[in-house]
Amino acid sequence: MRLTYGLCHYWIDNYFEPMSSNDPLGPRLLGVIAVVLLGGLLGILNSTMAAVAAGTLARALDTSLSTIGWTSTGFLLAVTATIPFTTWAVDRFGGKRLWLGGLLLFLAGSLGAGLAWNVGSLIAFRVLQGFGAGLLDPLVLILLARAAGPQRAGRVMGLMGVVLSLGPVLGPIAGGAVLDSLPWRWMFLLSVPFGAIAYVLALRVIPADEPPGGPREARLDVLGLALLGPGFAAVVLALSQTAEHGTFATWQSLLPLTAGVVLLLGYAVHARRSTRPLIDLRLFASRGFSASVTIMGLGGLALFAALFVLPLYYQQLHGHGVLAAGLLMAPLGLGGALAMPLAGRLSDRVGARGLAVGGALVSAMSGLALTRVGADTPEVWPALAAFAFGLGSGCFSAPTMGSLYRTLPGPMVAQGSSVLYMLNQLGAALGVAIVTLVLQTAGDPVAGFHGVTWFSLAVIVIILAAVPLLPGRPRTPAGQPVPDQLTRTS
Repeated sequence: MRLTYGLCHYWIDNYFEPMSSNDPLGPRLLGVIAVVLLGGLLGILNSTMAAVAAGTLARALDTSLSTIGWTSTGFLLAVTATIPFTTWAVDRFGGKRLWLGGLLLFLAGSLGAGLAWNVGSLIAFRVLQGFGAGLLDPLVLILLARAAGPQRAGRVMGLMGVVLSLGPVLGPIAGGAVLDSLPWRWMFLLSVPFGAIAYVLALRVIPADEPPGGPREARLDVLGLALLGPGFAAVVLALSQTAEHGTFATWQSLLPLTAGVVLLLGYAVHARRSTRPLIDLRLFASRGFSASVTIMGLGGLALFAALFVLPLYYQQLHGHGVLAAGLLMAPLGLGGALAMPLAGRLSDRVGARGLAVGGALVSAMSGLALTRVGADTPEVWPALAAFAFGLGSGCFSAPTMGSLYRTLPGPMVAQGSSVLYMLNQLGAALGVAIVTLVLQTAGDPVAGFHGVTWFSLAVIVIILAAVPLLPGRPRTPAGQPVPDQLTRTS
């Protein structure tokens, strides 16, 4: 144990050391990073674990697969609808209070889901979980961005990227492992002790903060919240229904899509007229901001397309079970987890563009390799291609997130984080919907797999075209001490 601690301490010291050997922010920053990432990982794992348990839950609760699907859909919609609220609430209550409140909501939902007595109660508690995760997920970005400061943005977002890369991959693996050895209730109950540990640590480590000018200065844009949150949730619901029914041409897809578009257009009109909108659309006037959130949204689309189609490839064409297919997915997450911290650290010195170009090229080449994979291809080759895809994705994702937070003014960090997370969620939902449509219209599983990989390759090419719009080299030298922003709020 001492050896493990020593190695971790050595790696962390060397990861942050180039900033300044006398920097007093370092130890506190490391504590905040560890606690925040622990809480953030719980939400990401729970968003993907339940997906592998649909059949088990349907049998245990004596209901249909379409009904049990709402345990995942309800969670996703609650997350999406809550994210815009976090933009205001972090300035109203402070980051620490909101983080603790989000953890309590998430823990209550986890405990309730583990003790659910029927499918209705399980869906309700999953929605409660989603409300908690909707507070925690954007807060991860907000708290880390404030704690890091502009000069550390790349490396801290690189560490955040480890969670973003491993979470969606570890979720199905953890879910499969739990279902193989424990009752289904433990998929949710296991979050309770880990969440309690995260809560106690957050009380000790995350510093208290107060909104600038006092809590009363932060006024809620009620109309904006009523338009933006439900609008995004409706669009995500439409995409989820498209994936379930295999077509856009159903009322289950068209009705929420129409409602979502109308609500979002209404918000755009409202935001132009409001003096203090929930999210200021003038953010998109910045070329660097628009490029950053677009690249991250497209990156989420390509990544979730791969996360969705690769397990199906291993199951349908190689006959593997859920757990084995999940384990074969691990190289994709591992590639991203290795690349993101290194690319984020380098981006603080050299900027985002060169690293992002290199990463997008690696992802494009690995995507091209996946288009050559067939039913008789040994599993090692798609696993290696997926690993390279993860490496490339990490090399453009972490620098892109770092460049976003290096250029955002302090008061706009919360709004920028919410936009980034909402577009990433939208990209993920769109990716799953498109993958489903491609697979259902293809003549056979191999053709469907190739269609999805060609689609992912096209998305990476678009990302490559958008990279030159990212901000250039950081203006402040990496060795300059960073001001203490742990108590700053936006």
